[in-house]
Amino acid sequence: MLALAVMTAGTAKTKKKAAVERWPDGTVMDAWFKDTTKVDVAALGKQYVITDFGVRRDSTVVQTKAIQAVIDRAAQAGGGVVVIPEGTFLTGALFFKQGTHLHVIGRLKGSDRIIDFPYMKTRIEGETCTYFCALVNADGVDGFSISGHGTIDGNGLNYWQEFWIRRKWNPQCTNKDAQRPRLTYISNAKNVTIQDVHLINSPFWTNHVYKSTHVRYLDCYIYAPTENIWAPDPTRGAPSSDAIDIDACTDVLINGCYMHVNDDAVVLKGGKGTWADKDETNGDCERILIQNCHYGKVHGCLTLGSESLHDRNVILRNCHTERADRVLWLKMRPDTPQHYEYVTVENITGYCKRFLFVHPWSQFFKPEKRDDMPLSRCNNITLRNIEVSTPTPYDVKTSDKYELIDFTIDGKPLTFAKNPVSKEQLQHIVYE
Repeated sequence: MLALAVMTAGTAKTKKKAAVERWPDGTVMDAWFKDTTKVDVAALGKQYVITDFGVRRDSTVVQTKAIQAVIDRAAQAGGGVVVIPEGTFLTGALFFKQGTHLHVIGRLKGSDRIIDFPYMKTRIEGETCTYFCALVNADGVDGFSISGHGTIDGNGLNYWQEFWIRRKWNPQCTNKDAQRPRLTYISNAKNVTIQDVHLINSPFWTNHVYKSTHVRYLDCYIYAPTENIWAPDPTRGAPSSDAIDIDACTDVLINGCYMHVNDDAVVLKGGKGTWADKDETNGDCERILIQNCHYGKVHGCLTLGSESLHDRNVILRNCHTERADRVLWLKMRPDTPQHYEYVTVENITGYCKRFLFVHPWSQFFKPEKRDDMPLSRCNNITLRNIEVSTPTPYDVKTSDKYELIDFTIDGKPLTFAKNPVSKEQLQHIVYE
């Protein structure tokens, strides 16, 4: 009986260990990643309905000052929830402070004039520089939340059309040359939750989070049009309307979101340039979990780069793609030392044009001379249980600027260049 008791206890212990989730490098995943409990708005303090404080239900007048005054009032009183009620409220840049939250029932709509978005020191495209702030901004906050089933609308049409006109006039026009605000920008923050809200029509990136930790996006609807926004070329959509840009952050959970944008969906960033790894304003992305998401049309479901330094322990799982151009896109920038490692993509269904895409980045980069320039690397990239329809399972180009090590699909090694991947090794990907 004693021996049986010992064996039973040991068996139970073994089962308990088996249930522990781990990151691709084998380290234990913190229990925080299992918590998809929504923020209880009623527990966040006093609710400040903006129409109770002088903001009018008038969708034709920009009311930035009046709405900001409500945010400031809540902050001065120790915090609370700024509520956007039924109706459409037009505004420029808003700045949320410690203790304040945003709850959207109606529609918070961005101004289509760039003058309503101050330019200041911020973070954009892998650089800390002076640029235009976002519609919703929160810096240095702990516990900030955006909630509600209403809509934050970037009102991006005029910005998008102006971008494509600039690009036609000057094919070398960059994103920063076209003056456009982002929809949300959260920086130097922790314990942030964005839940349930519709985030649409951003003039530029939809959500940008920088140097923050323990950030959750839960059941959000993220949309920007992918065509028919510019009459001279109906194939044009909302340029660079990335769904979620994660920039030098740790511990990020994206769960149950819908994403349809005219660029990449979830993007990892951290810096760019030959000396980017020496710049303290840059940083790594670590412990990123994307799960239970649904993708409409996007350029990439999960994209590392082009402005990335070091991305580690990244999981994309249990997701469905309707018509992604790529599922996993590793952008290899020739002018930047990059290291992407321990990335797992699993349990993916649907359709994509290409599943794994690894190419040298060729747009707008400036290599400088550096004698100790590290060789970039992608290693320990795992694909498993992939059941997608695709004409091109992988599109991989090698380069003397980077090395590709330990790529596997369902435990089978993927080799490139001299030993191309065989169809048998990709047996769980369904060809059209």
